[in-house]
Amino acid sequence: MSASYKIAQAADLLGVSDDTVRRWVERGVLPVTDATPAEIPGEALAQQAIALARSSGDASGVRSSARNRFTGLVTNVVIDTVAAQVEIQAGPHRIVSLMTAEAVRELGLEVGSLAVAVVKATTVIVEAPRS
Repeated sequence: MSASYKIAQAADLLGVSDDTVRRWVERGVLPVTDATPAEIPGEALAQQAIALARSSGDASGVRSSARNRFTGLVTNVVIDTVAAQVEIQAGPHRIVSLMTAEAVRELGLEVGSLAVAVVKATTVIVEAPRS
């Protein structure tokens, strides 16, 4: 059995409002199952998520081999003599980076700055809810 999601769940997963998902359903952008209340098939939701990510672009204008790029706003900077902690809110994602204080100063990072968190990891843990 393939996964399907209620309108509110789909909206949360896509980072849009319930009304936006309903409009997409009405315009035929997203299909629904025969379930009551209506549900969005997981495969269609995944395709819409990919389309949204492609259309959003990257405000940095930088080309990179890393595919995990999160554009957002700096929400907190804690800096001491040598090290710093920078928090970025990128849509629903909160990314925390530890870096040198020198790097923070050179990049001009402060609360409200536009920043791109680039993640290139050799280990990615994937979790799924229990059935």
